Amino acid sequence: MENFVDIYSDYLISGFGQATATSLGEILSIKHDRITQALAKGEYNSKFLWQYVKPYVREISQSDELAVLSFDDSIEEKFYTDESELICWHHDHCRKRSVKGVNFLTAFLETGGMRLPCSVEFVKKDKWVTDKNTGKPKRVASKTKNELFRDMVLECSKRFSFDYVLADSWYSSTKNMLMVKETLKTNFIMALKSNRKVALSNAAKYANDYVSIESLQLGQQTVEVWLKGLNFPLLLTRQVFKNEDGTVGELYLACSDLSLSYEKINITYKKRWGMEEYHKSIKSNLGFANSPTKKIKTQTNHFVLSIIAYAKLEWARQRTGKNHFAMKTIILAEARKIAFQSLEKIYKSKVAYCIIAG
Repeated sequence: MENFVDIYSDYLISGFGQATATSLGEILSIKHDRITQALAKGEYNSKFLWQYVKPYVREISQSDELAVLSFDDSIEEKFYTDESELICWHHDHCRKRSVKGVNFLTAFLETGGMRLPCSVEFVKKDKWVTDKNTGKPKRVASKTKNELFRDMVLECSKRFSFDYVLADSWYSSTKNMLMVKETLKTNFIMALKSNRKVALSNAAKYANDYVSIESLQLGQQTVEVWLKGLNFPLLLTRQVFKNEDGTVGELYLACSDLSLSYEKINITYKKRWGMEEYHKSIKSNLGFANSPTKKIKTQTNHFVLSIIAYAKLEWARQRTGKNHFAMKTIILAEARKIAFQSLEKIYKSKVAYCIIAG
Protein backbone atom coordinates (compact mmCIF):
# COMPACT_ATOMS: atom_id res chain seq x y z
CA MET A 1 0.00 0.00 0.00
CA GLU A 2 1.43 3.36 -1.05
CA ASN A 3 2.04 6.00 1.63
CA PHE A 4 1.05 3.51 4.34
CA VAL A 5 3.24 5.20 6.97
CA ASP A 6 1.57 8.57 6.46
CA ILE A 7 -1.90 7.03 6.21
CA TYR A 8 -1.49 5.00 9.40
CA SER A 9 0.20 7.76 11.42
CA ASP A 10 -2.48 10.27 10.34
CA TYR A 11 -5.11 7.73 11.36
CA LEU A 12 -3.53 7.57 14.83
CA ILE A 13 -3.38 11.36 15.09
CA SER A 14 -7.02 11.82 14.07
CA GLY A 15 -8.39 8.76 15.84
CA PHE A 16 -9.80 8.06 19.29
CA GLY A 17 -10.08 4.75 21.08
CA GLN A 18 -8.87 1.46 19.62
CA ALA A 19 -6.69 1.55 16.50
CA THR A 20 -7.88 -1.34 14.35
CA ALA A 21 -7.43 -2.42 10.76
CA THR A 22 -11.20 -2.67 10.44
CA SER A 23 -11.85 0.97 11.33
CA LEU A 24 -9.06 2.26 9.08
CA GLY A 25 -10.31 0.02 6.26
CA GLU A 26 -13.79 1.53 6.61
CA ILE A 27 -12.35 5.04 6.40
CA LEU A 28 -10.39 4.18 3.24
CA SER A 29 -13.20 1.99 1.80
CA ILE A 30 -10.87 -0.98 1.44
CA LYS A 31 -10.71 -4.43 3.00
CA HIS A 32 -9.14 -4.52 6.44
CA ASP A 33 -6.86 -7.37 5.28
CA ARG A 34 -4.86 -4.86 3.25
CA ILE A 35 -4.22 -2.80 6.38
CA THR A 36 -3.23 -5.88 8.38
CA GLN A 37 -0.84 -7.05 5.65
CA ALA A 38 0.77 -3.62 5.31
CA LEU A 39 1.32 -3.40 9.07
CA ALA A 40 2.75 -6.94 9.19
CA LYS A 41 5.10 -6.58 6.21
CA GLY A 42 6.66 -3.24 7.15
CA GLU A 43 10.09 -2.99 8.75
CA TYR A 44 9.37 -0.17 11.17
CA ASN A 45 12.16 0.02 13.73
CA SER A 46 14.63 2.52 15.16
CA LYS A 47 16.47 2.87 11.84
CA PHE A 48 13.21 3.60 10.05
CA LEU A 49 12.30 6.17 12.70
CA TRP A 50 15.62 7.94 12.13
CA GLN A 51 15.14 8.00 8.35
CA TYR A 52 11.73 9.58 8.88
CA VAL A 53 12.79 12.29 11.34
CA LYS A 54 16.18 12.99 9.73
CA PRO A 55 14.92 15.89 7.55
CA TYR A 56 13.39 17.49 10.65
CA VAL A 57 16.62 17.04 12.62
CA ARG A 58 18.72 18.43 9.78
CA GLU A 59 16.56 21.56 9.68
CA ILE A 60 16.47 22.28 13.41
CA SER A 61 20.18 21.47 13.80
CA GLN A 62 21.09 24.44 11.61
CA SER A 63 20.46 26.83 14.48
CA ASP A 64 23.13 27.76 17.03
CA GLU A 65 20.83 26.95 19.94
CA LEU A 66 21.73 24.46 22.64
CA ALA A 67 21.05 20.85 21.62
CA VAL A 68 20.47 18.22 24.31
CA LEU A 69 19.93 14.50 23.90
CA SER A 70 17.73 13.03 26.63
CA PHE A 71 17.31 9.37 27.45
CA ASP A 72 14.52 7.76 29.40
CA ASP A 73 12.46 4.60 29.38
CA SER A 74 8.78 4.11 30.05
CA ILE A 75 6.41 1.21 30.57
CA GLU A 76 2.99 1.11 28.97
CA GLU A 77 0.64 -1.46 30.43
CA LYS A 78 -0.84 -4.12 28.12
CA PHE A 79 -2.53 -6.30 30.70
CA TYR A 80 -4.89 -8.16 28.34
CA THR A 81 -2.32 -8.90 25.62
CA ASP A 82 -0.73 -12.34 25.46
CA GLU A 83 2.65 -12.48 27.16
CA SER A 84 5.77 -12.60 24.98
CA GLU A 85 9.38 -11.42 25.09
CA LEU A 86 8.07 -7.94 24.15
CA ILE A 87 4.89 -7.80 26.24
CA CYS A 88 5.92 -9.13 29.63
CA TRP A 89 6.36 -8.18 33.26
CA HIS A 90 8.53 -5.17 34.19
CA HIS A 91 9.07 -3.42 37.49
CA ASP A 92 7.56 0.05 37.35
CA HIS A 93 9.47 2.34 39.73
CA CYS A 94 6.72 4.96 39.63
CA ARG A 95 4.00 2.52 40.65
CA LYS A 96 6.42 0.51 42.83
CA ARG A 97 5.14 -2.77 41.47
CA SER A 98 5.48 -5.04 38.45
CA VAL A 99 3.19 -4.41 35.50
CA LYS A 100 2.59 -6.36 32.31
CA GLY A 101 3.35 -4.29 29.25
CA VAL A 102 5.98 -2.93 26.89
CA ASN A 103 9.15 -1.23 28.15
CA PHE A 104 10.83 1.12 25.67
CA LEU A 105 13.83 3.45 25.74
CA THR A 106 13.89 6.64 23.67
CA ALA A 107 16.66 9.03 22.65
CA PHE A 108 15.10 12.47 22.42
CA LEU A 109 16.67 15.53 20.78
CA GLU A 110 15.60 18.99 21.87
CA THR A 111 16.83 22.14 20.14
CA GLY A 112 15.34 25.24 18.57
CA GLY A 113 12.03 24.68 20.34
CA MET A 114 11.56 21.24 18.75
CA ARG A 115 11.51 17.88 20.54
CA LEU A 116 12.08 14.87 18.33
CA PRO A 117 12.51 11.15 19.12
CA CYS A 118 15.56 10.03 17.14
CA SER A 119 16.00 6.46 18.32
CA VAL A 120 13.86 3.92 20.15
CA GLU A 121 14.59 0.44 21.45
CA PHE A 122 12.31 -2.06 23.12
CA VAL A 123 13.37 -4.12 26.10
CA LYS A 124 12.92 -7.75 25.06
CA LYS A 125 13.08 -10.38 27.77
CA ASP A 126 14.17 -13.15 25.44
CA LYS A 127 15.85 -15.48 27.96
CA TRP A 128 14.52 -17.70 30.71
CA VAL A 129 16.43 -18.06 33.99
CA THR A 130 15.63 -19.50 37.40
CA ASP A 131 14.80 -16.93 40.05
CA LYS A 132 17.22 -17.39 42.97
CA ASN A 133 14.60 -16.37 45.54
CA THR A 134 11.58 -18.33 44.33
CA GLY A 135 13.17 -21.10 42.27
CA LYS A 136 10.66 -20.34 39.49
CA PRO A 137 11.53 -19.54 35.86
CA LYS A 138 11.40 -15.88 34.86
CA ARG A 139 12.12 -13.82 31.78
CA VAL A 140 15.24 -11.64 31.52
CA ALA A 141 16.61 -9.47 28.73
CA SER A 142 19.81 -10.55 27.01
CA LYS A 143 20.53 -6.85 26.51
CA THR A 144 20.11 -4.52 29.48
CA LYS A 145 18.73 -0.98 29.31
CA ASN A 146 22.20 0.41 30.02
CA GLU A 147 23.61 -1.56 27.10
CA LEU A 148 20.81 -0.22 24.91
CA PHE A 149 21.62 3.28 26.20
CA ARG A 150 25.26 3.00 25.09
CA ASP A 151 24.30 1.63 21.68
CA MET A 152 21.77 4.39 21.13
CA VAL A 153 23.93 7.31 22.22
CA LEU A 154 26.72 6.01 19.98
CA GLU A 155 24.39 5.77 16.98
CA CYS A 156 22.99 9.25 17.63
CA SER A 157 26.51 10.70 17.82
CA LYS A 158 27.18 9.40 14.31
CA ARG A 159 24.02 11.01 12.95
CA PHE A 160 23.98 14.51 14.46
CA SER A 161 25.73 16.68 17.01
CA PHE A 162 24.50 17.61 20.48
CA ASP A 163 25.94 19.53 23.42
CA TYR A 164 24.80 17.45 26.40
CA VAL A 165 23.48 13.99 27.20
CA LEU A 166 20.80 14.06 29.90
CA ALA A 167 19.71 10.99 31.85
CA ASP A 168 18.25 9.97 35.18
CA SER A 169 19.99 7.94 37.88
CA TRP A 170 19.23 4.61 36.17
CA TYR A 171 21.76 5.47 33.45
CA SER A 172 24.38 7.27 35.56
CA SER A 173 26.85 4.40 35.86
CA THR A 174 30.54 5.21 35.54
CA LYS A 175 30.65 3.05 32.39
CA ASN A 176 28.01 5.23 30.74
CA MET A 177 29.72 8.42 31.90
CA LEU A 178 33.09 7.27 30.55
CA MET A 179 31.60 6.47 27.18
CA VAL A 180 29.88 9.84 26.79
CA LYS A 181 32.79 11.94 28.04
CA GLU A 182 35.87 10.08 26.77
CA THR A 183 34.64 8.10 23.75
CA LEU A 184 32.21 10.67 22.34
CA LYS A 185 33.95 13.77 23.76
CA THR A 186 30.56 15.08 24.86
CA ASN A 187 29.40 16.46 28.19
CA PHE A 188 26.60 15.06 30.28
CA ILE A 189 24.29 15.95 33.15
CA MET A 190 23.01 12.89 34.99
CA ALA A 191 21.05 12.37 38.18
CA LEU A 192 22.69 10.46 41.04
CA LYS A 193 21.08 8.41 43.77
CA SER A 194 21.59 9.83 47.25
CA ASN A 195 23.66 6.82 48.34
CA ARG A 196 26.38 7.41 45.72
CA LYS A 197 29.79 8.13 47.22
CA VAL A 198 32.27 10.75 46.04
CA ALA A 199 35.74 12.01 46.89
CA LEU A 200 36.12 15.73 47.46
CA SER A 201 39.53 15.92 45.77
CA ASN A 202 41.74 13.92 43.48
CA ALA A 203 44.04 13.18 46.43
CA ALA A 204 41.07 11.91 48.47
CA LYS A 205 40.12 9.70 45.57
CA TYR A 206 43.55 8.03 45.50
CA ALA A 207 43.38 7.70 49.30
CA ASN A 208 40.03 5.93 48.85
CA ASP A 209 38.39 8.57 51.04
CA TYR A 210 34.79 8.61 49.85
CA VAL A 211 31.71 10.10 51.48
CA SER A 212 27.99 9.78 50.72
CA ILE A 213 26.67 12.73 48.71
CA GLU A 214 23.68 13.10 51.04
CA SER A 215 26.10 13.83 53.91
CA LEU A 216 27.45 16.93 52.15
CA GLN A 217 24.38 19.10 52.88
CA LEU A 218 24.81 21.08 49.69
CA GLY A 219 23.21 24.48 49.23
CA GLN A 220 22.51 26.25 45.95
CA GLN A 221 26.05 25.84 44.71
CA THR A 222 28.28 23.46 42.78
CA VAL A 223 30.93 21.28 44.41
CA GLU A 224 33.72 19.59 42.48
CA VAL A 225 33.77 15.88 43.25
CA TRP A 226 35.37 12.67 42.02
CA LEU A 227 33.52 9.42 41.38
CA LYS A 228 35.24 6.07 41.69
CA GLY A 229 36.17 4.77 38.25
CA LEU A 230 36.35 8.20 36.60
CA ASN A 231 39.60 10.00 35.81
CA PHE A 232 37.94 13.41 35.52
CA PRO A 233 36.07 15.56 38.08
CA LEU A 234 32.38 16.42 38.08
CA LEU A 235 30.27 19.27 39.39
CA LEU A 236 27.70 18.11 41.93
CA THR A 237 24.48 20.03 42.67
CA ARG A 238 21.48 19.40 44.89
CA GLN A 239 17.91 20.60 44.45
CA VAL A 240 15.20 20.42 47.09
CA PHE A 241 11.58 20.43 45.95
CA LYS A 242 8.09 19.59 47.15
CA ASN A 243 6.22 16.64 45.69
CA GLU A 244 2.51 16.72 44.85
CA ASP A 245 1.74 14.76 48.01
CA GLY A 246 3.45 17.40 50.15
CA THR A 247 6.62 15.41 50.83
CA VAL A 248 10.05 16.90 50.22
CA GLY A 249 12.30 15.43 47.54
CA GLU A 250 15.95 15.84 46.57
CA LEU A 251 17.65 15.71 43.21
CA TYR A 252 21.41 15.33 42.90
CA LEU A 253 22.97 16.14 39.52
CA ALA A 254 26.45 15.31 38.24
CA CYS A 255 27.74 17.51 35.42
CA SER A 256 30.91 16.88 33.42
CA ASP A 257 31.11 20.47 32.14
CA LEU A 258 33.06 22.34 34.82
CA SER A 259 32.23 25.72 33.26
CA LEU A 260 28.52 25.58 34.09
CA SER A 261 26.96 27.42 37.01
CA TYR A 262 24.48 25.93 39.47
CA GLU A 263 21.58 27.68 37.69
CA LYS A 264 22.71 26.62 34.22
CA ILE A 265 23.03 22.98 35.24
CA ASN A 266 19.50 22.94 36.63
CA ILE A 267 18.01 24.82 33.66
CA THR A 268 19.67 22.48 31.18
CA TYR A 269 18.59 19.33 33.02
CA LYS A 270 14.99 20.57 33.13
CA LYS A 271 14.88 20.10 29.37
CA ARG A 272 14.36 16.41 30.15
CA TRP A 273 10.78 17.36 31.02
CA GLY A 274 10.05 17.24 27.30
CA MET A 275 10.55 13.48 27.56
CA GLU A 276 7.70 13.22 30.07
CA GLU A 277 5.42 15.19 27.76
CA TYR A 278 6.44 12.88 24.89
CA HIS A 279 5.51 9.78 26.88
CA LYS A 280 2.18 11.33 27.85
CA SER A 281 1.36 12.37 24.30
CA ILE A 282 2.05 9.06 22.55
CA LYS A 283 0.02 7.23 25.20
CA SER A 284 -2.91 9.66 25.43
CA ASN A 285 -3.08 11.19 21.95
CA LEU A 286 -1.64 8.64 19.54
CA GLY A 287 -2.99 5.24 20.55
CA PHE A 288 0.40 3.77 21.51
CA ALA A 289 -1.22 0.97 23.53
CA ASN A 290 -4.57 0.91 21.73
CA SER A 291 -3.83 -1.71 19.09
CA PRO A 292 -5.15 -5.29 19.40
CA THR A 293 -2.22 -6.68 17.39
CA LYS A 294 -0.97 -10.07 18.59
CA LYS A 295 2.35 -10.71 16.87
CA ILE A 296 5.60 -9.11 18.05
CA LYS A 297 6.41 -7.62 14.66
CA THR A 298 3.02 -5.98 14.14
CA GLN A 299 3.02 -4.77 17.75
CA THR A 300 6.48 -3.21 17.30
CA ASN A 301 5.47 -1.68 13.97
CA HIS A 302 2.42 -0.08 15.57
CA PHE A 303 4.51 1.30 18.45
CA VAL A 304 7.07 2.86 16.08
CA LEU A 305 4.37 4.34 13.84
CA SER A 306 2.81 5.87 16.96
CA ILE A 307 6.15 7.56 17.64
CA ILE A 308 6.31 8.77 14.04
CA ALA A 309 2.82 10.21 14.55
CA TYR A 310 4.26 12.08 17.55
CA ALA A 311 7.01 13.57 15.32
CA LYS A 312 4.36 14.78 12.86
CA LEU A 313 2.27 16.26 15.65
CA GLU A 314 5.37 17.94 17.10
CA TRP A 315 6.15 19.49 13.73
CA ALA A 316 2.57 20.78 13.58
CA ARG A 317 3.01 22.22 17.09
CA GLN A 318 6.02 24.17 15.90
CA ARG A 319 4.03 25.59 13.01
CA THR A 320 0.72 26.32 14.79
CA GLY A 321 1.86 27.15 18.31
CA LYS A 322 -0.74 24.73 19.68
CA ASN A 323 0.30 21.85 21.93
CA HIS A 324 -0.56 18.23 21.16
CA PHE A 325 -3.59 18.08 23.44
CA ALA A 326 -4.98 21.33 22.01
CA MET A 327 -4.71 19.95 18.48
CA LYS A 328 -6.43 16.73 19.49
CA THR A 329 -9.23 18.79 21.07
CA ILE A 330 -9.71 20.63 17.77
CA ILE A 331 -9.83 17.31 15.88
CA LEU A 332 -12.38 15.92 18.34
CA ALA A 333 -14.54 19.04 18.02
CA GLU A 334 -14.56 18.71 14.22
CA ALA A 335 -15.37 14.99 14.47
CA ARG A 336 -18.31 15.73 16.77
CA LYS A 337 -19.56 18.39 14.37
CA ILE A 338 -19.50 15.94 11.47
CA ALA A 339 -21.19 13.27 13.61
CA PHE A 340 -23.91 15.73 14.59
CA GLN A 341 -24.50 16.67 10.95
CA SER A 342 -24.70 12.99 9.99
CA LEU A 343 -27.27 12.42 12.71
CA GLU A 344 -29.33 15.34 11.40
CA LYS A 345 -29.33 13.74 7.94
CA ILE A 346 -30.54 10.47 9.43
CA TYR A 347 -33.36 12.25 11.23
CA LYS A 348 -34.42 14.07 8.05
CA SER A 349 -34.31 10.87 6.04
CA LYS A 350 -36.51 9.17 8.65
CA VAL A 351 -39.02 12.04 8.60
CA ALA A 352 -39.12 12.01 4.81
CA TYR A 353 -39.67 8.24 4.83
CA CYS A 354 -42.53 8.60 7.30
CA ILE A 355 -44.23 11.26 5.16
CA ILE A 356 -43.94 9.11 2.02
CA ALA A 357 -45.09 5.98 3.85
CA GLY A 358 -48.02 7.88 5.35
